[in-house]
Amino acid sequence: MRILIVEDEPVISSGISTALAASGYQTRLATDGEKAWFLGDTEDFDLVVLDLGLPKMDGLSVLKRWRTAGRQMPVLILTARGAWPERVEGIDAGADDYLAKPFQIEELIARIRALIRRSAGHGSPVIEAGPISIDTRQMRVMIDKANVAVSPLEYRLVAYLLHHKNRVVPPGELIEHLYGDDDARDANALEAVVTRLRKKLGADVIQTRRGFGYLVADKLE
Repeated sequence: MRILIVEDEPVISSGISTALAASGYQTRLATDGEKAWFLGDTEDFDLVVLDLGLPKMDGLSVLKRWRTAGRQMPVLILTARGAWPERVEGIDAGADDYLAKPFQIEELIARIRALIRRSAGHGSPVIEAGPISIDTRQMRVMIDKANVAVSPLEYRLVAYLLHHKNRVVPPGELIEHLYGDDDARDANALEAVVTRLRKKLGADVIQTRRGFGYLVADKLE
């Protein structure tokens, strides 16, 4: 899962980025509104954490531009405590949730998990498809309810496919959402990860649609 953090205070942005990385997310950072608008308009993100008080362009203007352009990624806005008019305006502009500063990082991560799940059509923190399931709170992968040991990268791949279960996910989309900007992005490396997961999960859990991508479905074929 790939998250855009829009925050101009270095201590806050660093804390959010570190916590999200530890929770299995890839992040990009924007420290002003113009860069935030450009990244959100030209790249795909599973969610945006958006501060409203930004240099160059305020957060509400950024959000309104995204929504006018048809960008539908979930947006969680950060506001000053007690600034309820900003929260109302943010929700009306297309935000999906808000969190007042100062906040507990555990609450931020819980809200992020919930927003990403709901945007993919899942209400429960446990997502299932056939014999495989994940617990998004504990970052666990299970086959027939038994835990399977996976690496952080393997977990991210399984989690993305399960969030988008019953849909064929193209390799390019998977690569975009699995790897950081400094990581080597290669289709052969992705196939190697899939091969390792098939040895752990079973050969048919992650299905290949030649020329189209990968699929995790409720019913195995």
